[in-house]
Amino acid sequence: MPAPGTFADLHADATALLTGWTPTSAAARTARDRTLDLLAAGPVAMSRAHRPGHVTASALVLDATGERVLLCLHGKFHRWVQLGGHCEAGDRTLAAAALRESTEESGIAGLVVDPTPIDIDIHPVSCQGGSLHHDVRFAVFAPAGAVARVSDESDALGWFPPERLPAPLADGTVQLVAPALAALARRSTG
Repeated sequence: MPAPGTFADLHADATALLTGWTPTSAAARTARDRTLDLLAAGPVAMSRAHRPGHVTASALVLDATGERVLLCLHGKFHRWVQLGGHCEAGDRTLAAAALRESTEESGIAGLVVDPTPIDIDIHPVSCQGGSLHHDVRFAVFAPAGAVARVSDESDALGWFPPERLPAPLADGTVQLVAPALAALARRSTG
């Protein structure tokens, strides 16, 4: 078993998960392949200390009916975006990291994550003076009647119909809606 505070388990999970994942689009396939290349650096690729880039986890949160998605107005870049962020050494899986981040940022107890990614997006960020986030994205489902609370990382939270997302919207957020709704449909029929 790896020492506490390392990213070894999370790295092993990410590598296995992405190796076996069927991408949801051509862009996601390219991002998956680039992320697997990044993961060849070892567990350090899970940490924000890795300057060339690091893996992050995010989630598009859907209400119990799929009629609304929860987005946050990000405090740093002032765009509406799905919830998520950096992995932590205590995270055992990418899905767990996405669930932890979405719970922390929404204040909603009882969220449930679908363990199959719905997308991967690679984008530049200002971490460590400039880096890339290899963001593995999941669908997360809120319980009926869930009420969100704004965290320190957001200027606002809002529930929006999937066909009427707010502006300004972060690049790549809209592409999460269809695969997240498909994950909800699989969950409802499974």
